[in-house]
Amino acid sequence: MRALISVSDKTGVVEFALALRELGFEILSTGGTFSTLMEAGVPVVQVSEVTGFPECLDGRVKTLHPAVHGGILAMRGNPDHMAQLMQLGIEPIDVVAINLYPFKQTILREDVTLPLAIENIDIGGPTMLRSAAKNHKDVIVVCDPADYAEVIMELRSAKTAEAVSYETKYRLALKVFEHTASYDALIADYLRSVKGIPLPDNPTFTFEKIQDLRYGENPHQAASYYREVRAWKGALVNAGQLHGKELSFNNINDANGAVACLREFSEPTVVAVKHANPCGVGSAATIYDAYCKAYDADPVSIFGGIIAANMPIDLATAEKIAEIFVEIVIAPGFSDEALSVLTQKPNIRLLKLPQMDRQAPAGALDLKKVDGGLLIQDVDQPMFDEAELVTVTQRQPTLEEWNDMQFGMKVVKHVKSNAIVIAKGGQTLGVGPGQTNRIGAARIAIAGPDDGNASDWVLPLKPAAGAILASDAFFPFPDCVELAAAAGVTAIIQPGGSLKDEESIAKCDAFGIAMVFTGMRHFKH
Repeated sequence: MRALISVSDKTGVVEFALALRELGFEILSTGGTFSTLMEAGVPVVQVSEVTGFPECLDGRVKTLHPAVHGGILAMRGNPDHMAQLMQLGIEPIDVVAINLYPFKQTILREDVTLPLAIENIDIGGPTMLRSAAKNHKDVIVVCDPADYAEVIMELRSAKTAEAVSYETKYRLALKVFEHTASYDALIADYLRSVKGIPLPDNPTFTFEKIQDLRYGENPHQAASYYREVRAWKGALVNAGQLHGKELSFNNINDANGAVACLREFSEPTVVAVKHANPCGVGSAATIYDAYCKAYDADPVSIFGGIIAANMPIDLATAEKIAEIFVEIVIAPGFSDEALSVLTQKPNIRLLKLPQMDRQAPAGALDLKKVDGGLLIQDVDQPMFDEAELVTVTQRQPTLEEWNDMQFGMKVVKHVKSNAIVIAKGGQTLGVGPGQTNRIGAARIAIAGPDDGNASDWVLPLKPAAGAILASDAFFPFPDCVELAAAAGVTAIIQPGGSLKDEESIAKCDAFGIAMVFTGMRHFKH
């Protein structure tokens, strides 16, 4: 029996090779693996002795030879195949243990260059793995050192490679094809990103499983959490969990929305999210005051929600948060005193994301799965082009209104469409998310947060004197202006572009409201 071993990751390879030798296998190897096994005292044969051809081109060519691939691909139950092996003097290879050049580790280096990355593209390794996986009925193929022990255990029990269970061989072959597919996808993704090619004709993406989740959006749905191999540093997948039970599917989705909204702000800000929508956002001079604003913006919805802060959580803020139940607090850090307070609550999850202010890199893509297909778009990163901002009303916004309009647009961009946000003084007063018409979203936002009285089922019109209204898209009718004026709104910011813009502008002039067009829509579906 023969085993071919050639690995970049040398973890456990000596012990694996020694165990194979004890079982009567002849070991073939190449390059650094050959040297490692020789130094460890494992009897080993160089592949060049089998092929009769030396390694060449700096090791680029060493296993691409019929003496290797014939020994791997020959079907043992096919008499013609076995006769050809005999005629050609090729011996079968029964075990193939390969792992590939460290392409992923190379491209994650800060000093990576395109030539260095290309040099770390494995050619012979994937070819041998695929050959062995194709012929898995007869060949045991191993691409992961974690599988060495199971293979040896089955070989010791079965005595021959042929007697190892088909289920094991099949599982290992499937793992190989997943591995080589991921490897090639990572190469394609890297080469595409280097040249800034935005939307590929044949998209390939590769992810690595972080963990299996208890369930998906609902208990009857299976779910897992995956990491993009080259995830940028500010991405949620790079958050470390400091405390609390396992994250759920909905926890992760909501936390991602909270962090995305928070990235819009540089001043101390807290974003509270419930069901993927911001329910309270506050900016202030300190993170404590920002949290108080976010809480006061909607003290009902924040219960059981997600809290994201762009500054470390201190003791005072932690004590305030601890007064209610929240699912997650995510921040760039926590003081020791804050941790001592929050970790007393067993059901809260604490996540640390040191670089949560980092925006997605240029060329980052947003993927949305649809039945039988995939939608791909650029990440919606720009807020608006200041050169495109136009005050379309007779009255100009004051400095305070302008600051609030910027704040409001940063929030409404992350609210499900149709979306309206009412804000004043660095605080949301009302959020109207996900409505089928814009006036409905405006009514909810102007009504403000529910006070928790179940009998008060009619949304009242609450005063918003001096507040601004921000909209994610244009007004198709002037009804939103009329509603805003009745509530005391004094400035409106929206993309503009409706056929009835002039009617909304005229209404604003009639009520003395300042209106600014951004020229940039922010639908979020």
